[in-house]
Amino acid sequence: MTLQAKEQEGWPAVAAGQPPALEMRAVSKAFDGKPALIDAFFDLAWGEVHAIVGENGAGKSTLMNVAAGVYAADRGEQAVDGESISPRRPSEATAAGIGMVHQHFRLVDSFTVAENVLLGLGRHATIRSIAQAASAIRAKSTEIGLPVDPLRVVSTLSIAERQRAEIVKVLLLGARILVLDEPTAVLTEEEAEALLSFIRRLAGQGHAIVLITHKFREVAAFCDRITIMRHGKTVLAGTVVADISETDVGRLMVGETLASGAPPVWVPGEVYLRVSGLSSRDGTEGQGITGMSFDLRSGEVLGIAGVGGNGQEALVSCMLGLSVPADGQILIGDVDITTATPRERRLAGLRVVPADRFATGLIRDLSIADNLALTRVCDGEFGSPLLLRRKRMRLNAESAIKEFDIRGASPARSTALLSGGNAQKVLLARELDRDMTALVAHSPSRGLDIKSTQFVRAAIQRAVENGAACLLISEDLQEILSLSHRVAVMNRGTIVGSCDASDVTSDWIGALLAGHA
Repeated sequence: MTLQAKEQEGWPAVAAGQPPALEMRAVSKAFDGKPALIDAFFDLAWGEVHAIVGENGAGKSTLMNVAAGVYAADRGEQAVDGESISPRRPSEATAAGIGMVHQHFRLVDSFTVAENVLLGLGRHATIRSIAQAASAIRAKSTEIGLPVDPLRVVSTLSIAERQRAEIVKVLLLGARILVLDEPTAVLTEEEAEALLSFIRRLAGQGHAIVLITHKFREVAAFCDRITIMRHGKTVLAGTVVADISETDVGRLMVGETLASGAPPVWVPGEVYLRVSGLSSRDGTEGQGITGMSFDLRSGEVLGIAGVGGNGQEALVSCMLGLSVPADGQILIGDVDITTATPRERRLAGLRVVPADRFATGLIRDLSIADNLALTRVCDGEFGSPLLLRRKRMRLNAESAIKEFDIRGASPARSTALLSGGNAQKVLLARELDRDMTALVAHSPSRGLDIKSTQFVRAAIQRAVENGAACLLISEDLQEILSLSHRVAVMNRGTIVGSCDASDVTSDWIGALLAGHA
């Protein structure tokens, strides 16, 4: 959609002749002596949706975290509506009208959505009871078209539901400048369309919106201007979206030519993973699963496509050992792991890359070396749990950092400080080990930029070429089709159709996704 077409459809022109809604100049920030931002700059106008793009680790989220008061800049200037500010904490940015919806949720799991909103509003808000907060949430969620149940405990919500709760919470805090960090990464296409349409309406009412994304189609369809970052620097600032091509955006993001990946040739081997009649009840993962059966062979990727909320979380939970199936059987080779512990599953050769890397994959506050050693401490590889061989752990981490190109990393650095793409590389470095027989990968490139996505997919391809079996579960059809040898579609907790990847058509997969068996 061109800028002219946007204006014809009633999109507001970017405000001129008034101070920027947000202005950032020569902003620098370093962690452990490693620069994350180097004289970065950015400006945002009232009434616009402004995209910030760049590969993982480029500094997009760090720059906006500085704006939102999560990090304090080492140097640089920041202004809101022409007034200089230097937020040292999120509450100061909130008072200035800046609100940020983070990629990794900032909710208390044991609280209800209403209690989380009440906690964020603080003591000086007019909303002072859970009932008032619940009423405000219902009104706001109805207004923006994102259903949120204010009385649900956060730990019982799906990833998509938690994202909606975050958006509603920030809007209720009174944000006039709204920063959204990869907001559609956890949403279905329909939910993403509704959210982005809402964002456009919000901009039309005079708000200023920052959209951090790696999806150019979202930029082209919903954004006015685009800023591109690379290695902590601003390499393109505030260009009108209609004036730049997707090819140019990709080139500026990565600064190099990207190799295109292709699925490996499949030479079928023996059955490594067999799932028979697997069922689970509806629960904290939402939709349960019913009678799922499939075989997965050495050197094969079986891709399971489906709209989120159709039992994918329950399937992964059963595979990981976090929940016990109501019925059915899971075999790794000849080993029955249906009721096995997570450790027993690992000993049988099962490895898992979960959708939320920090919820069930990595421990944020541990160092990179600690996270890489987590699953092997009990095996005695790094000494005993009471007397760890730290030098061996450090050498292991240094080797993984080099092999998996984990940028900005050192063995002692906190995993929480890594970008999403580099944190995913830490997880892959640990899971894709020499003892892996079968890999369950749930949305492995969710929220990653182009280059990180290619790296993750290439790592999975290499593991499969070396004889592993991979069960790939993803809502991203491009990811499914680029990696899979066979494709199955999941709907309402069961597989409703499957075929060879070469036989997949848009009509076939569209009908199954829509529930037409």
